[in-house]
Amino acid sequence: MPGLRTGAVFAAGAASALAGSSVLRAARGLRRSMGARVDTVYTNTDPDSPHERFDAGKIVRGVVGRARHGQGRPSRPIPLVAHPSPEQSSDLAVTWYGHSSVLIEVDGFRVLADPVWGERVSPSPTIGPTRLHPVPVALSSLPPIDAVIISHDHYDHLDLPTIDELTRDRDVPFCVPIGVGGHLRAWGVPEDRIVELDWDQAHVLRSTGPDGPSELKVVCTEARHFSGRGLTRNSTQWASWSLVGPSHAVFFGGDTGFTERFKLVGDHFGPFDLTLLPIGAYDPLWPDVHTNPEEAVEIHRMIAKPGAPLVPVHWATFNLAFHDWSEPVERLLAAAEEAGVTTVIPMPGGRVDSRDERGGTGRADDWWAGLG
Repeated sequence: MPGLRTGAVFAAGAASALAGSSVLRAARGLRRSMGARVDTVYTNTDPDSPHERFDAGKIVRGVVGRARHGQGRPSRPIPLVAHPSPEQSSDLAVTWYGHSSVLIEVDGFRVLADPVWGERVSPSPTIGPTRLHPVPVALSSLPPIDAVIISHDHYDHLDLPTIDELTRDRDVPFCVPIGVGGHLRAWGVPEDRIVELDWDQAHVLRSTGPDGPSELKVVCTEARHFSGRGLTRNSTQWASWSLVGPSHAVFFGGDTGFTERFKLVGDHFGPFDLTLLPIGAYDPLWPDVHTNPEEAVEIHRMIAKPGAPLVPVHWATFNLAFHDWSEPVERLLAAAEEAGVTTVIPMPGGRVDSRDERGGTGRADDWWAGLG
């Protein structure tokens, strides 16, 4: 739950950092990384449940204790694949690069979601959660992209080094929830490449291919979460995304807690042919802003077509909560089997293509088994 949790990690690390040069290194680039200052306040449609209480002291103690004992980390290196994308985009495919970073192919369009290629999800270059595995492929190796979508402004979803590289090397629009454009402007993204949307607003991508003109609706849809890159919270909007093409629709959950309102998203923009739903970094300390695996399965059942696959995201890459590394996927598989939901779980870098009867590349059965 970076924001409060990243702040707690940062505070815990700062308290133990050496004076002088170490502190200066930790603070390097802090102001720019935090992004723009915005005064607007956003809220969830469903309020937090009465029992939710953020205990910063307990979070700090948990973070320090887990770091000391190596908990929440895999016992061996995480396997990776780096399968190149085909020249022609698929009608329905996903490449997962770890955490919530995915390349989604829908009806010939390619959309890059929550790209995080940085080494650390923190405002500091020396303090905060670091990667548990390398990025499977360089950002420059990705195929042509039609748009980038961002779910919200937390460091594990909106990464300054990645945005800088995409701004410099690719001429693509950034579709973001309202308010997040302020960060992009502060980082030098040209105004004509920033598309800010509120819930239920859409941006239409257009292209002309071998079969003639085509359109993809990129719809900013509701989520139940929060935002913030510093001490100020909820000054920018958070969102899920619905990608609706002429033949297929994909739902990207980004980072969210459970809400029955996802049924409305499915009714309006689905049912979806594939869902990407967060399954990790949950805890009773923050029950309303991160789904657990069982809730992810329930959301999928609300919004997806029968037999449509669920591809889990928001796990495996950063240690952001207090559960064991492989617990999210193990719980997901048990819940999905009981509910009759199809899951596809690629290795980081693996590609899932609906046209491939085997389900895609980088899908070695139970590749996470024995890693903790």
